[in-house]
Amino acid sequence: MSSNPKGESKPKIGITIGDVNGIGPEVIIKALDDSRILNQFIPVVFGSTKVLSYYRKAFDVKDFNYSQYRGDKYYTNKVNVVNCWEEMIEINAGQETQEAGAAALKALIKSVEYLKTGEIDAVVTAPISKNNIQSEEFKFPGHTEFYTASFDMKESLMFLTNGNLRVGVVTGHIPLKEVSKKLTKEKVLSKLTIMEESLRKDFGLGKPRIAVLGLNPHAGENGLLGDEDEKVIQPAISDFKNKGKLVFGPFPADGFFGKGEYTKFDGILAMYHDQGLVPFKTIAFNTGVNFTAGLPIIRTSPDHGTAFDIAGKGLADASSMREAIFAAYDIYKNRIEHHPKL
Repeated sequence: MSSNPKGESKPKIGITIGDVNGIGPEVIIKALDDSRILNQFIPVVFGSTKVLSYYRKAFDVKDFNYSQYRGDKYYTNKVNVVNCWEEMIEINAGQETQEAGAAALKALIKSVEYLKTGEIDAVVTAPISKNNIQSEEFKFPGHTEFYTASFDMKESLMFLTNGNLRVGVVTGHIPLKEVSKKLTKEKVLSKLTIMEESLRKDFGLGKPRIAVLGLNPHAGENGLLGDEDEKVIQPAISDFKNKGKLVFGPFPADGFFGKGEYTKFDGILAMYHDQGLVPFKTIAFNTGVNFTAGLPIIRTSPDHGTAFDIAGKGLADASSMREAIFAAYDIYKNRIEHHPKL
């Protein structure tokens, strides 16, 4: 973790603005319009004071105070904004434009710079469009892969959290037809290792209990419905158990969530994106947080997208963004408490 090089005692939580035509700016303004935040940490928004001014006026938010951060000392009594571009950007709420994608990328790149120098202690990312951000500098399915590559890590874990419900996925943003090909014992072991370490280091759980879901219906039904559960997943679980870890499964995914089994575990490892995210978002859509585990830095985000259909209308719920900000702060505190030299 950083050692607060500019002398502030409070941790500094960076927030990237996301797509300026989506609901990112709106949920940032609504989430930061909360007096508890300035008491506990220093918010640093990567984006544009002009964009925030536009949306603050559009939504008539009078108590949202911010100033441009110019690289010397952070304001401790208001939101700091790092201008990541100088040119005027036309705001077309609800529209997907190349200009907005390029701006979102500039905010991400600047956040990486600040994370590497220790000028911020964590980053929270507002939603981007996976389409308009693609460029020579961004050839990733999403934020998770971008930050993983930016910090030269081979693996990370998409970890969705909401209170005691924490769901990770072995395979993330890939087509469903590719899942079985990508599923190996080594891959499952790698994700299990990241999850177990994160539950201890980031969430302060001494001996976490982890459930592993099967890939196939009924976890393969003894090979009748596919052999990945027997040949790939079960051996990985056995290896982990042999190390004295509390890992169980593979569980049939439908009954596991349907019967409430998920409440008995600290972490749940799903095999593919929708297997984990459909039940998670059903249970915790407005307050869920996406955390990228396994990185040397802390990165969280709300678990929703740009929501172009309601952008600019003042209808966006900021609960998930607020939860993501406080999750980043809590993880920072846990890392400092359990691993003060990180």
